[in-house]
Amino acid sequence: MAFISRSKPHLLRARVYLSLPRSSDSAFLSSSRLFSSIEVTQNPVADPETQSADAVKPETKNLGSIPAEGRLPRERFQRGKRQNHENLEDTICRMMDNREWTTRLQNSIRDLVPEWDHSLVYNVLHGARKLDHALQFFRWSERSGLIRHDRDTHMKMIEMLGQAEKLNHARCILLDMPEKGVPWDEDMFVVLIDSYGKAGIVQESVKIFQKMKDLGVERTIKSYDTLFKVILRRGRYMMAKRYFNKMVSEGIEPSRHTYNLMLWGFFLSLRLETALRFFEDMKTRGISPDVVTYNTMINGFCRFKKMDEAEKFFVEMKGKNIEPSVVSYTTMIKGYLSVDRVDDGLRVFEEMRSFGIEPNATTYSTLLPGLCDAGKMVEAKTILKSMMAKHIAPKDNSIFLKLLVSQSKAGDMAAATEVLKAMATLNVPAEAGHYGVLIENQCKANAYNRAIKLLDILLEKEIILRHQDTLEMEPTAYNPIIEYLCNNGQTSKAEVLFRQLMKRGVQDQDALNNLIRGHAKEGNPDSSYDILKIMSRRGVPREANAYELLIKSYMSKGEPGDAKTALDSMIEDGHVPDSSLFRSVIESLFEDGRVQTASRVMMIMIDKNVGIEENMDLVAKLLEALLMRGHVEEALGRIDLLSQNGHTADLDSLLSVLSEKGKTIAALKLLDFGLERDLSLEFSSYEKVLDALLGAGKTLNAYSVLCKIMEKGSVSDWKSCDELIKSLNQEGNTRQADVLSRMIKKGPGFKKDKKQNTVSL
Repeated sequence: MAFISRSKPHLLRARVYLSLPRSSDSAFLSSSRLFSSIEVTQNPVADPETQSADAVKPETKNLGSIPAEGRLPRERFQRGKRQNHENLEDTICRMMDNREWTTRLQNSIRDLVPEWDHSLVYNVLHGARKLDHALQFFRWSERSGLIRHDRDTHMKMIEMLGQAEKLNHARCILLDMPEKGVPWDEDMFVVLIDSYGKAGIVQESVKIFQKMKDLGVERTIKSYDTLFKVILRRGRYMMAKRYFNKMVSEGIEPSRHTYNLMLWGFFLSLRLETALRFFEDMKTRGISPDVVTYNTMINGFCRFKKMDEAEKFFVEMKGKNIEPSVVSYTTMIKGYLSVDRVDDGLRVFEEMRSFGIEPNATTYSTLLPGLCDAGKMVEAKTILKSMMAKHIAPKDNSIFLKLLVSQSKAGDMAAATEVLKAMATLNVPAEAGHYGVLIENQCKANAYNRAIKLLDILLEKEIILRHQDTLEMEPTAYNPIIEYLCNNGQTSKAEVLFRQLMKRGVQDQDALNNLIRGHAKEGNPDSSYDILKIMSRRGVPREANAYELLIKSYMSKGEPGDAKTALDSMIEDGHVPDSSLFRSVIESLFEDGRVQTASRVMMIMIDKNVGIEENMDLVAKLLEALLMRGHVEEALGRIDLLSQNGHTADLDSLLSVLSEKGKTIAALKLLDFGLERDLSLEFSSYEKVLDALLGAGKTLNAYSVLCKIMEKGSVSDWKSCDELIKSLNQEGNTRQADVLSRMIKKGPGFKKDKKQNTVSL
């Protein structure tokens, strides 16, 4: 019977309800996982619940077999009388997804629903994306008196909470059911036992199982099988044996599925002898092993690398007309490869195909790495083509990396390149690490043009910057190509590559130094210096050779100041430039008119005691320039530093030049410096300075210098002495003239008294 509801004035569209039969089967919402024969799990001992005795069966959530008419479809379905053409539950789910759970939202839902029924509640729970909201909806709808939940809505809520590991909530809902007048059934406890097991809380699973008896809930083989799987997954094989014996003592006969679970668990715990005893017990009870049983036994013996025994079970299975599945063949292949019997693995692979059993992704994922390890790259290439033709992609993408490395190692770069094409065909994204293997090996083969083409793709698609990728480019890949680019005028491209790598946290010393060298060689010293600053900030060591090229690049561009800055950085980093580099920088600064800056570089060279003797001509030129420009104190400091390091400047030459060019004050200070330090000077140098002073009318200065010379015991037969005395008298300096006259008469070494010796210059 159908009727139109208009309980709310604003809902004008008709809502039609049809009478549909309701199922009372307790297995209706069973959530067991049935066997699947599609693939072998990564665990060497395959879970028997992932295998199938005949064909691939649909997967559900509970253990045990479920009639097809009792299974719950994954998509939304209509239960009971309700057929909602308005998709009211979709509207409620969308409201719950987009809004916080508040009283306002509750009122909106209440106003939206003209009539509440269990089908609507179930579908809202099924479609809810937020578990917290689903739980609040479940409790609110009953607490508000809108509906009394039935067995199915309780089961749905328990399943959802179990999957999300909200196990305390699930347990409370289950144990509160009798108070609401809703009876328990075994399936609900099975879900909770399994959920605790998946969460790793084995003891709670055991407690729930034990509580079933206290609560009067019948425990069948379904409950026991669930418990066996939970405790065996955690390696509790002794506990499993105890409960198995308890089950048998209660009169519950184990099924084939029970034995399959027990065998799987014993092999998982490496209990080979125990597994064999249970296998024999299974046959004693008249339970015939099926394909799952044999697959479990084969996998177990392969795990122990007992391939002869595994072969016996494989042959026995075929002898009993039990057709091996793809799981059987894949397990045998994996076992042979584990003991380096690659040819036997290939034989089984060909046998499988000859019987019309198509390899799956797991088969290929098992076989290909073994072929690579054995160096059978021709066979690996053939199998890869087969995968491409069938569009079967392996689940483990690391296989492609192994293929790339192995083909490259074998020297077949064409086959290695084909691996990238295979990845594209199979919709497997190539990561930076895959390109890196090819680039590295192309560089090793001196096929740099091909390497650059691969690099162009890598940079254009910004593959390095994909954060979801985990396979990164190794230094052995990017360093050779960066070095090649930097040595061949393509440093900018190399820098683009490395800047992308830096965004992934790479700060490779070799690569950065190569970039500095490359930019310097190409006449881009500023770009080199930018890289240098990056290295400095990140604490990456800079190489002396990179600094040298940078400094020379600055000088070639006529920028000696920047060259000097780079030289300072080089010295701060602990590198000592050679004498030729010092000379180049000093000459460059000198030619640019930066005499004092050149002098500071010279001071560093002297302090480091690098190449001073071979550069004394340059030192003399710099000292002369400083003195000529009036930087006398600086020049004297450099001369003193030379002396401290065991080197002597040519003062006679400097005094001669200064005297000739009329730089009398500079000459006077230099001569005083020499006299104070008892440096060896020629008498001609004295005469030149005295003549220059006298010629410049600086008679008192000449008098003072002459007195010092005579006090040192030097010769006093200066031809212009009389002229100096005459000039002193004419200028009114008669006392000085008189002293000088007496000194000349008494000869060298004459000492003036203190009063007479105080003459200001």
